Amino acid sequence: MAIAGNSQVQDLLVVGGGVNGCGIARDAAGRGLAVTLVEKGDLAGATSSASTKLIHGGLRYLEHREFRLVREALIEREVLLRAAPHIIWPLRFVLPHHKGLRPWPVLRLGLFLYDHLGGRRILPPTRSLDLRRDPAGAPLQPHYRRGFEYSDCWVEDARLVVLNARDAADHGAAVLTRMRCLAARREDGLWRATLRDEASGATREVAARAMVNAAGPWVAEMLGAAGQNAPARVRLVKGSHIVTRRLWSHDRSYIFQNADGRVCFAIPYEEDFTLIGTTDEEFAGDPAGVAITEGETAYLCRAVSDYVRQPVTPADVVWSYAGVRPLYDDGASRAQEATRDYVLTLDAPAGQAPLLSVFGGKITTYRRLAEAAMARLAPHFPGLPGAWTAGARLPGGDFPWDGAPRLVAELRARYPFLDPALARRLVRQYGTRAGAVLGDADGMAALGEAFGAGLTAREVEWQRREEWVRSAEDLLWRRSKLGLRIDAAGRAALQRHLAGAMPAAGRAAE
Repeated sequence: MAIAGNSQVQDLLVVGGGVNGCGIARDAAGRGLAVTLVEKGDLAGATSSASTKLIHGGLRYLEHREFRLVREALIEREVLLRAAPHIIWPLRFVLPHHKGLRPWPVLRLGLFLYDHLGGRRILPPTRSLDLRRDPAGAPLQPHYRRGFEYSDCWVEDARLVVLNARDAADHGAAVLTRMRCLAARREDGLWRATLRDEASGATREVAARAMVNAAGPWVAEMLGAAGQNAPARVRLVKGSHIVTRRLWSHDRSYIFQNADGRVCFAIPYEEDFTLIGTTDEEFAGDPAGVAITEGETAYLCRAVSDYVRQPVTPADVVWSYAGVRPLYDDGASRAQEATRDYVLTLDAPAGQAPLLSVFGGKITTYRRLAEAAMARLAPHFPGLPGAWTAGARLPGGDFPWDGAPRLVAELRARYPFLDPALARRLVRQYGTRAGAVLGDADGMAALGEAFGAGLTAREVEWQRREEWVRSAEDLLWRRSKLGLRIDAAGRAALQRHLAGAMPAAGRAAE
């Protein structure tokens, strides 16, 4: 194995800066491999920032008998909760019941399996609800009289990606954003890839002993760039979400059963909003141009309005987003029936450098996917150390899974000028590294230019230096969701600030 960061020939080239690519880069770098990760845009710039923001087993996947996937995902809920309690925390979901859809005994059996398949230890179990008496029934139409409540977890999806990239870099990996892999060829037992800096147009070549194609919706395109003629095996499915002002005062979420057999989530979001999603539609075209349609917006509004007292209309939508899921094409007739499991294919002709391609997967199982990827590549790296991430914390996550309130109190004691809302946001974003962001500041003025919603120049510089931020959009919609709160003037000021900074300065560009 090469010594990470000190050899022109890398052990592993990872193409794709979504959750799977960053997870694999982190795992490989932590085992001592020399790793380079390239992403043609921003980290989590596509599918990985367009999820429903859940770490969950996938209750509805039980209906499709995907028991292995559900079990693995349920186990991972608590593994990830312990690894990153600043960006992952428990949620309780309320499932109202009504006649005509899934029968009560079927739901009860499904939730029993959901409680027990994954060896749940932290999260509370399912319970039955009388919606006529429980506060969870207050926002609902009065004919919903009973339901269930069960556990899953929330995740800041794009931050999960960035923290994996940060940990990979801290273990010696080179993480290169805005760097497109134009082509790759096998030569003398190595992969030789041509890379182009999307900002300057400059090209370079990198050599690697193995390559991982984790390009998400572009996985088939990357196979072509690597000279592979294998069938695409990828099914593009669009999922869209809408965000409204907060629809109820309590902190629980809902899962609604739709008449078309799908489910819809309605989740408290960023304290003042409600996130509603998702759709499942076949997608053709360039995933970079994906956008929600008026029809999808109307569908999601109807799905929620069938349950809540106060109807939701398109006029209530304050933000929306869409993403393309690169599912493995298992031949399912409908998009919602296509497997969410991951499939890894390894092309490794004798004497030639291996290429591992990633199809499908979901955020919840990204860490296990990375372990499986390394297991497939291990024969090509004799002496490779074993798996290590199951008990490892992500950057900023080195505190108890339920310790965020205490961390907020400690941060305010150290920086008494912080208002409670800002202290909570900083802890939820950076965990134990929040103090490193603030440094020696003795007041808000010491944090530099203010852009709104508590965002200051010092935090922006941290993001640029440590988290690969290059544009206002990177920060406002992926490293955070402050785009919901910062006005046009603040966004413009932030972009001017970033434009005046050296784009490749600091550790993030290493």
